[in-house]
Amino acid sequence: MSETKRMFIAVVGVGGVGKAFLDQLDQLRERLHKQDPPLELNLILVRRSNKQILQKDWQTLDIPNVLAKLDSSDAPCPPFEEALDHLTKAPGKVILVDNTSSEALATTYPSILQKGISIITPNKKAFSSTHDLWTSIFSSAANPTPFPSQTRETAGYIFHESTVGAGLPVLSTLADLLATGDQVTKIEGVFSGTMSFLFNAFMPSLSPSEGGTFSAEVAKAKSLGYTEPDPRDDLNGLDVARKLTILARLVGLPISSPTAFPVQSLIPKELESCSSGDEFMQKLPDYDSRMTELKTAAAKEGKLLRFVGSIDVTADKVQVGLEKFEPSHPIAALKGSDNIINFYTRRYGSNPLIIQGAGAGAEVTAMGVTADLLRVIRLLR
Repeated sequence: MSETKRMFIAVVGVGGVGKAFLDQLDQLRERLHKQDPPLELNLILVRRSNKQILQKDWQTLDIPNVLAKLDSSDAPCPPFEEALDHLTKAPGKVILVDNTSSEALATTYPSILQKGISIITPNKKAFSSTHDLWTSIFSSAANPTPFPSQTRETAGYIFHESTVGAGLPVLSTLADLLATGDQVTKIEGVFSGTMSFLFNAFMPSLSPSEGGTFSAEVAKAKSLGYTEPDPRDDLNGLDVARKLTILARLVGLPISSPTAFPVQSLIPKELESCSSGDEFMQKLPDYDSRMTELKTAAAKEGKLLRFVGSIDVTADKVQVGLEKFEPSHPIAALKGSDNIINFYTRRYGSNPLIIQGAGAGAEVTAMGVTADLLRVIRLLR
């Protein structure tokens, strides 16, 4: 068997997605070690906001027990810059896995890439905040991009499949379409598992009149864990807007921020100033009539309400909000919390390329992160 090669993995963020990723990493390590030539993936850093374990001898941490070890650690957590300085001295390639939603960490991506460290992440804020940061990230990366790079030969790679659609192959499919010379004319879909579940319950495709009141369906979604602790973080549409910003930029639209295009918020203006999510939920039933009116109007047209995002590339138009669809339309026929993304292109014509499936959840999001890890490994071997 050929000589074993080593790569070093650093994980920041060990919440739901981070834990699921560590489980998948443990399985991946075993498979790669058995390949010829074998590859050793050494987990050398696990970090959360207030704790850290760093292997200064470059030996791998014991993945099945690393979180228990992290929990029991009482050592002070040093600044991330100190850990990063250690990573730059690794005797091999380093891959940073950022499972956080930290905008502060995202702003450091360009400098991390320039140090030769690759990054994989589901952190939407890195790719949907300012366009300057977007440009800086990709001009600092080794990935082939439209942006000129002064450091490409020594830079790290960056992949972020799970920023849109969790583990669904949305960004990789779009990349293939563009790389093979297809022309994307429109992207449309349901990009939020929360909004998918909510409207599939509020106005079911098979029996539109059977859905409950809007506030009741929001409460149900919250009780089942489909919403953020404060449902306003879902209902304001910003999560979908971030995903649309990423997709729009990838097809060449220079969107400055997620607030640079129309985004419909489903939060009654009177409740925007509620001091807590509990207060919001308590008062939301007082405004059910507004959503009921929209539902009734759609039903009179024989259509269904759905919360969608769309990018009209030819018209340079991006928007997020409620739209009405015929019951036979794929977007109207979704079930549960599924996402659906339709790519309209020159090659596919009027029948779009459709990607559909679970667009939320720790396991599937971590799968997208793990798939990105494999992409980087192939490039670095």
